[in-house]
Amino acid sequence: MKKLFVTRPLPEAVLVEARRHFDVAVRQSNLPLKPNELRQVLRDFDLVLPTLGDVFDRHVFEDVATPRCRLLANFGVGYNHIDVVAAEAAGIAVSNTPGAVTDATADTAMTLMLMSARRAGEGERLVRSGSWKGWHPTQMLGMHLSGKTVGIVGMGRIGQAIAQRCYFGFGMKILYWNRSAKMMEFDTERVEVLSELAASVDVLVAAVPGGGDTYHLFDADIFAAMQPHAHFINISRGEVVDEASLIAALSTQQIGGAGLDVYEFEPEVPQALRALENVTLLPHLGTAALEVRSQMGLMAVENLVAFDLGKPLPNQV
Repeated sequence: MKKLFVTRPLPEAVLVEARRHFDVAVRQSNLPLKPNELRQVLRDFDLVLPTLGDVFDRHVFEDVATPRCRLLANFGVGYNHIDVVAAEAAGIAVSNTPGAVTDATADTAMTLMLMSARRAGEGERLVRSGSWKGWHPTQMLGMHLSGKTVGIVGMGRIGQAIAQRCYFGFGMKILYWNRSAKMMEFDTERVEVLSELAASVDVLVAAVPGGGDTYHLFDADIFAAMQPHAHFINISRGEVVDEASLIAALSTQQIGGAGLDVYEFEPEVPQALRALENVTLLPHLGTAALEVRSQMGLMAVENLVAFDLGKPLPNQV
C-alpha cells in the first residue's frame, strides 16, 4: 500500500476514502509546508496531497535528486504554487480539482458583488459598533446591481458561472475579456482590450488563473480606466492585482468600491486596506462549504487512485 501525505487536515469523508486505498499520514497544521517539509515529503512519500500555500517551486525539486513521490494531487483548482514544468522534469505528475469549485466560487463572487455594491460590510460594522441611529431615506445609499453591466475577466468555468448568475439572476449585461471567444446560451459580448472593458462596466470581476501571464493584470491603469462608481471584485488569485494601486484607487475614491476574497501577500492584509470602509474583505472563503471541500478532496483522491492503478489522471495539469 502506497504512502500518502496530506499536508492539511481535510473533511473526514475525504480521509476515510483515502485510507481505503493508501497508508495515510495527515499533517495536523493549517499552515503551509515549511521549506524543509516540502523537500522531506518528496523524499519520504509515494504520493502527496498539497494545497494552496505549499510552494513546490523549482528549487524544491532541484534539491531532491531522487524523489520518492510520483504525484502531487493538488487540493484546489489553482496550482500556481506548483512549478508543473519542474515537477514533470523530476518525474512527478500534478493534478488538480476543477469543477468541484466552480459554483461555490461563483457564489462567493456574487456575495462580494452584493456586499460591495450595497455597502453591507460597512453597514454591519455600523450596527455592531452601536452607532446606528435608525433608518432614514438617504442612509448608506449604494449601487443597485439589477440591470447593470458586469465585466468578467477570464471566461473559464468560474467566469461562465458568474456570468450565468449575473444574467439570469440580476438581468445584467455581460461583457468579458478572454483569450478566445466563448459560446454562451445567453447574450454576451467579448471586449478585446482590458482597459476598454474596465471603462465600460459597473462591476469588474477578476476570474483569471494565477501565474506569470496574469501577474498584476489589474494595475493602476486599469483602475484609472474604471468609472468612479464602479466596483472591483477578485475571487481569483491575489497576485493578479497590484494591491498598492488598488489601495490608492480606493483611498482616493477613484473607484466606487471593491470586494476581495484573496490578497497579494496572503494571509497578510495591509492595514491601509483594512482601514478602508469602501472595501469588503473575506478570508478566502471561495469554496468554504463542507460539501464543496469534501467534493474537492474526493476528486483529489480519485486522481490518486487512478495514478495508483496506472490509469490516466482524470484531472492532470
